[in-house]
Amino acid sequence: MTRAALVPVIIGVGQVNDRPGPEEPGLDSAGLMLAALAAAEQDAGVALLGRLDWLGVVNQISFPDPAIDAALADRLPARPGHLHLTGDASGHGPVELLNRAANAIGRGEVRIAAITGGEALRTAARRDGGGAMANALAAAAEAGATPLARRYGLVTPADVYPLYENATRAAWGQTLAEAQAETALIWSGMSKVAAANPNAWLHQPVDPAGILAEGPANRMISFPYTKLMVANSAVNQGAALIVTSLAMARELRVPEHRLIFVGAGAAAHEPADFLRRDGFTASASLNATIDGTLAANGLVMGILDHVELYSCFPCVPKMARRRLGWPVDRPHSVYGGLTFGGGPIGNCMTHAAAAMVERLRAGAGTGLIVANGGYATHNHAIALSSRPPAANPFPQEYDVQADADALRGPAPDLLEMYEGPGVLESFVMPYGREGTPRGATIVARTPEGARFLAAVPGDDGETLSWLSTPDGPGPVGGRGRSLALGDGRCRWVRE
Repeated sequence: MTRAALVPVIIGVGQVNDRPGPEEPGLDSAGLMLAALAAAEQDAGVALLGRLDWLGVVNQISFPDPAIDAALADRLPARPGHLHLTGDASGHGPVELLNRAANAIGRGEVRIAAITGGEALRTAARRDGGGAMANALAAAAEAGATPLARRYGLVTPADVYPLYENATRAAWGQTLAEAQAETALIWSGMSKVAAANPNAWLHQPVDPAGILAEGPANRMISFPYTKLMVANSAVNQGAALIVTSLAMARELRVPEHRLIFVGAGAAAHEPADFLRRDGFTASASLNATIDGTLAANGLVMGILDHVELYSCFPCVPKMARRRLGWPVDRPHSVYGGLTFGGGPIGNCMTHAAAAMVERLRAGAGTGLIVANGGYATHNHAIALSSRPPAANPFPQEYDVQADADALRGPAPDLLEMYEGPGVLESFVMPYGREGTPRGATIVARTPEGARFLAAVPGDDGETLSWLSTPDGPGPVGGRGRSLALGDGRCRWVRE
């Protein structure tokens, strides 16, 4: 077998935005996937969907189906011999599938592979009068929440990611204004990328002041995140990639300048229970994934032309850019990010990969995609390039969990109940639609270093104002006391 037969390349990409009119039913998730596959086939310029050896499908929540990969395969002109469905609708899934497809090609097992995903939350909501989207998101969130997290309302992503945002701000020595200004600059840049991307969901550029300005169209979701800082999941979007060997691409007569080479990847994860992690000021698995991908491809920041830093919430690309050394004023996305490009649950990075392919075709270079899934739990990164690799890295062992574990500090003991003094480690403060805090949850440490939770009721305006104060270093490190509330929870009282 020739070397070219083992080198994976992307030859086709497709993206679909379904915007049904008032009387139109809208596509379901499988319909979006099929449309995206057809678009990718058209982009490749040759009939391929009847010749697939391997099909990878990103799981979805809009129309639950545990065998959606098989159902989709049965609707293709010919059924692929290898089917792969991601375990859940998690943001790292598309990059994991791309790495697995590249490995299958690198082992000589597969000649033509396709990856697709789609979410039709708008269609689902329309069909049941609006409740399906909320129900699907709530069910997905509840499935992974522990009893302790549920007791304190830490269930949805908006209840968890602020723990990282508020802790990293303190660790990096930023004031609230400085941290928010960084977010606004990054997010404004993504809005401009989306405005120029015909496949993005939103096309209105927003300046940094607009990202920060609170109002009816940009209400506070969970401190310090406004609506324009979080993923936009109310979309009907699908995307697909077609991957072949270099030899197969040449056999199909795909023009050489349209071939994008798949580079090596890396993956690692954090403990599933976010309350049992070593802290919220960094992610060892994110750091190990970025380090591993750069090393495996012989890359340094100065060589990278483009990046896609997963952007469900600002803390993720802010942590990633620091590890990477990526300047704050350079674009952090090639498709517009999860707010403006669109946030179709687990399939965002298929859109990002498709946009990266188009960007690299337009100008020679190398791009890095950094994906995140769960609650800052799963990380998977991969490189794409218009240039052939000096040595084909596939098949490769992309698991860098041992490196992540070596970077990670010991996790503190987690107490189900605790009364006594403590030091605030981080906090979450969700807002209601009327624009006021519903309360807050404090994550704190005992004098001995154990971790515990405590609530701040919604009527404790003084403490809630202290948590959101724009002055000084912020509340992290502040002292207080935990007192039993009598309902299985404790209350935080400032000292």
